[in-house]
Amino acid sequence: MQSYDEKEHRIKVPRFEESAGFYTSKQRSHIMSRIKGKNSKPEMILRRALWAKNIRFRLHDKNLPGSPDIIIKKYKLAIFVDGEFWHGFEWKKRQAQIKSNRQFWIPKIERNMQKDELANRALRNMGYTVFRFWSQDILKNLPKVINQIELFLETRRVYR
Repeated sequence: MQSYDEKEHRIKVPRFEESAGFYTSKQRSHIMSRIKGKNSKPEMILRRALWAKNIRFRLHDKNLPGSPDIIIKKYKLAIFVDGEFWHGFEWKKRQAQIKSNRQFWIPKIERNMQKDELANRALRNMGYTVFRFWSQDILKNLPKVINQIELFLETRRVYR
């Protein structure tokens, strides 16, 4: 639940329409339409690795804030797999690299980051631990990611 203060400070994102001055090529439009919000390659890799370690989970619970990609309810663990572009990886540096439609993309990504923080806070208030992994971490350092999750689950089992 958002407080009045959070609603007041919500980042406004303009509509991406030609009438608003935003233009895109047919090819770019096609590429952007193919981007998945769920079941991305890094998410599937992480899910398969967790399943192989006999770690059972639920997917995309819409009843939880932010609809986490992976939920382990027994241990109150919410896991998100975030794409670097969409969730602002190294945002201060990357912000300058956006060349086209900056008036749309900068507020869009900053609003995504704001929503991520609100979801994290709401989940923590519900007693959940939140893990957010960048997709590149899963692709390049999967054993480290799995180890981090296993360590958390093991400590929860011991202190339960």
